[in-house]
Amino acid sequence: MSKLQQIVETVHRYLPDSTTAAVILAAGDSKRMGTVNKLFYRVGGIPVLAHTLIAYQKCPLIREIVVVAKPEDFAKIKGLKQQYGITKLTQIAAGGETRQESAKNGVEKLSDQVKFIAIADGARCLTTPTQITKVCLSAYRQMAACAAHKVTDTVKRATVFHNTTETIDRKDLWEMQTPQVFNIALYQAAMLKAEDEKFAATDDATLIEKLGYRVHLIECGIGNIKITTVEDIPLAEAVLNYRKNNK
Repeated sequence: MSKLQQIVETVHRYLPDSTTAAVILAAGDSKRMGTVNKLFYRVGGIPVLAHTLIAYQKCPLIREIVVVAKPEDFAKIKGLKQQYGITKLTQIAAGGETRQESAKNGVEKLSDQVKFIAIADGARCLTTPTQITKVCLSAYRQMAACAAHKVTDTVKRATVFHNTTETIDRKDLWEMQTPQVFNIALYQAAMLKAEDEKFAATDDATLIEKLGYRVHLIECGIGNIKITTVEDIPLAEAVLNYRKNNK
């Protein structure tokens, strides 16, 4: 038994209120991929969304999965569930007009037993079960934790005309990723506050911060990329090949 599996079994034994579900957001328009739906584009011979589902299926801390998608994609997602054995996938919810609405729709489909939720990008197909586990374990201690990657490039601020105005100190800067894992009561409170204040966020950690809570960041590396453009496909293929050859 691996050290990670031992930790997971200890969590299940001593933290019975840590039941965790994944809400996978897959209702985007894929506008930057042209006419291709990136979620069903094959990377390493497997659809992008299938890679994501398999990772959460294999994570021992995830008990159930809800996918939020466009209604026209429901049949394809059910097909992925059958083909790749995604037994934890319990519900498919319709996406909303915004990311926040989609996340809310997914959360509403969760069972009453869920105490923590892992919000994930359906197109972040290189996330590993180990990364998911590490973020979950941190959230159990901190109430809120997210996958992230420390900024290594020089960061500039610029005008609308692309002229630089300043160099930003990168030592405390991080690029946010998913999963983003939260205590469900905390997350629901954050969602209500955002609705009341008509506040829109580009990620779920921002909603938690608006409540005055800090979110613990877990370094998940540059390889935990999200497929956004066609140029990301060969990069994802390279990461998969590297992992395969360096097991």
